[in-house]
Amino acid sequence: MHQIKEVEEKGLRKERIDRPIKARTDDIYFLSSFREILYLLGPRIVLILFLLLFPVFSPNPYVLRIFELTCASAIIALSWDFLVSSVGLVSLGHALFFGLGGYIAASFSAYLGFPIFLTIPIAMVGGAAISTLLILPCLRLRGIYFALVTLIYPLLLVRVIEATAILGGTLGITDVEGFPNYLVEVYLVVIALLISFFGLRRLLNEDIGMVLRAIRDNDQMVRASGINVTSYRALGVFISSMMTSFAGAYVAHLYMFVGLPHFGLDYSIFPIAATIVGGIGTISGPLIGSFLLLPASEALRALGPLRIVLYALLLVVFIVGKPEGIMSYLQRKYHQIERWIEV
Repeated sequence: MHQIKEVEEKGLRKERIDRPIKARTDDIYFLSSFREILYLLGPRIVLILFLLLFPVFSPNPYVLRIFELTCASAIIALSWDFLVSSVGLVSLGHALFFGLGGYIAASFSAYLGFPIFLTIPIAMVGGAAISTLLILPCLRLRGIYFALVTLIYPLLLVRVIEATAILGGTLGITDVEGFPNYLVEVYLVVIALLISFFGLRRLLNEDIGMVLRAIRDNDQMVRASGINVTSYRALGVFISSMMTSFAGAYVAHLYMFVGLPHFGLDYSIFPIAATIVGGIGTISGPLIGSFLLLPASEALRALGPLRIVLYALLLVVFIVGKPEGIMSYLQRKYHQIERWIEV
């Protein structure tokens, strides 16, 4: 309080200015020293080291399992953020992609005896292809109409499986092959998360990323220029669903089981919450949101019914306190200098 009063008496205000390196690397990438290179690469290096070294220093198997599930959830959140912020399609049915990936991988493993190194790639491509075909007729829809259609698909598939008793019916598919050892189990999802993260960053900086963002901002203008908007949107859905299908296949092999919970609403709601908390359109935001929310959910599990109440309050605090997301706040603090100047 004394410091604030002293500042008011002197007639000072806090000014925020971008660091010189940010101003020189926003449009034209220019560096002049190793220190500046380290400044830009520092956050990426920290992320890579954290993901690669955490399994080595994990205190117990339970924490390691939470870490694996968090990485898988982060991939789902990344795919949702890509679909919304880069393609302009709001999905409420990511459980469709997750469930298809899990059921395809489990079916090829339990019924046909395929090994893991084949079932997961098949589930990725197969889940993405089926999801894209299902959503293709709906790509002309916008906003809430597209979101509602995506919400219906996983609910519809659940009822079909229940009514026809296919794919194990309500009992699900058991006898799914597990991972050969914990190193493969952990580092498969870690490497997939790193590829997804840096792959999306690279994709969005290419021409295709510019076209996708242009379609998001004004699809009519892009269509008038002769570009097939539907094909680009379908490509965006394919990429997003392929990432989520990988997560579904991974979790199926992790638990050696797949069932109707794979199409549960949790897998549609969690990526939305994680992305909003972390920051929509920041790429890094979904990772931060996932690594905050999922461990917090597990930590509150001992509270029983109060867990949902506290979890919801936690979300409200993040959304109301930092509506732009945590990552936007961290980026601003990292790239800006604060100083007091006279009014």
